[in-house]
Amino acid sequence: MKKLIPILFMFFIVYSFNHKEEIIIPDYAIRFRVIANSNSMKDQELKMKVKNALEKDLDKLMVDAKNKDEAVKLINSNLDNIRKKVGKIVPNNEVNFGLNYFPSKTYYGVNYEAGEYESLVVTLGNGLGNNWWCVMFPPLCLIEGKDNNSDNIEYRLLIKDILDKYS
Repeated sequence: MKKLIPILFMFFIVYSFNHKEEIIIPDYAIRFRVIANSNSMKDQELKMKVKNALEKDLDKLMVDAKNKDEAVKLINSNLDNIRKKVGKIVPNNEVNFGLNYFPSKTYYGVNYEAGEYESLVVTLGNGLGNNWWCVMFPPLCLIEGKDNNSDNIEYRLLIKDILDKYS
């Protein structure tokens, strides 16, 4: 019996570290996606330039949104500004806000399932290149980690805290 207690304790410790609570992005989330014209280095750089230019503005915009309805109103009222900003960087583009398809993505152990989601999608040129995307409401875009090859518990906890705040 004395040997069983340490074994059970070690099992509990190993289970605790390996057991992960699944984090699910809620239905009220709004995503932001930028799709490059192609996978050429130039087009991928333009994609990131558009992403960086819009991300700052969208983050400031979403800070004031307390729920999805407010976020939708803020986005809709700023679509012209978004289109102008993108047009200055890449004249041949399409900006769409509504239901759009997203592929699945796993980032720092958080699973983002594929499906149709309310989103702001910016398609550059032919839109045949790799894309970048994040959840802009609740504001999760700017908390990306530096190394997406690891399973960062702190990232997962931060995501959970932000989602709990808006639920």
